[in-house]
Amino acid sequence: MKTKVLKTNDVVRNWYVVDAGDKVLGRLASRIARVLIGKNKPQYTPHIDCGDFVVVVNADKFRVTGKKLTDKIYYSHSFYPGGLKQINLELMLKKHPKRPIYHAVSGMLPKNKLRAKRLKRLKIYTSIDHPHKAQSPVKIDL
Repeated sequence: MKTKVLKTNDVVRNWYVVDAGDKVLGRLASRIARVLIGKNKPQYTPHIDCGDFVVVVNADKFRVTGKKLTDKIYYSHSFYPGGLKQINLELMLKKHPKRPIYHAVSGMLPKNKLRAKRLKRLKIYTSIDHPHKAQSPVKIDL
């Protein structure tokens, strides 16, 4: 019996819809990252990008445990002296409601050359409506 190695031409990408409403952020992000990587498929190959497209709806309706709304801080730096900026999760949800899920999923993907391609397949929307109905995505419960 021989092990079949997946080629880039053999990759079939599916579309999935995930409802983030009332789901815990970290658990949701780890399961989305698993689908983006392609580890949910039996023909998973580490060096081939064989993941699927994921559409996240109700992105601002997730929940967090503990005091993360006030204590979780996102940092950014302008690369100038004194240019460190901080924003907590509560303000991030008000200003940029899609970013907490993006940051969480990004942090759970492997830090390699395939990361940017995988993140481009993540589509995040704050409402239940999305423009990807033509791809007939399958709803999955993570």
